[in-house]
Amino acid sequence: MQFEKFAVPGPALIRPKMIGDSRGYFMEAFKADWFRENIENVTFVQDNQSLSAQTGTIRGLHYQRDPVPQGKLVRCLKGAIYDVAVDIRKGSDTFGQWVGATLTAAAGEQLWVPEGFAHGFCTLEPDTEVFYKVTNPYSQPHDAGIAFDDPEIGITWPIDVTKAVLSDKDRIQPKLASLR
Repeated sequence: MQFEKFAVPGPALIRPKMIGDSRGYFMEAFKADWFRENIENVTFVQDNQSLSAQTGTIRGLHYQRDPVPQGKLVRCLKGAIYDVAVDIRKGSDTFGQWVGATLTAAAGEQLWVPEGFAHGFCTLEPDTEVFYKVTNPYSQPHDAGIAFDDPEIGITWPIDVTKAVLSDKDRIQPKLASLR
């Protein structure tokens, strides 16, 4: 596996080595020792999966508050997404800055979103399936979010955000300023 870091410290884009032939391909999608040595020393405790039926679905920006923050290792099982991580660590020099990467089922890329970051994605194809490992189980009392279209963050989504398919919850998330 290969990886690259971003200008915002913490997140990493992981590219697995795919070995292909006439039957298809094989890849190691996750290897705990490699991840701990190269990315971050964490333990994953839960796997989640979502299906978004429509292109232009935005899910996020979501995070979990202390004492159960979640780090997420995200990959696309079917279709493609534009995946985003926003630094919401209090006192961070890069607070409010974001990184983004396209993840596809065909190439198997993964985005590591550490604890202290909000996460969201936009589907680029219909019937997109996303799988992610998390470092803490879901906790409804600690579930939180920020507005995906907050101009202070300024995410450049690959769609017209006025036409985004959103949940009711994501339509009313607070602005980043609420975390200051």
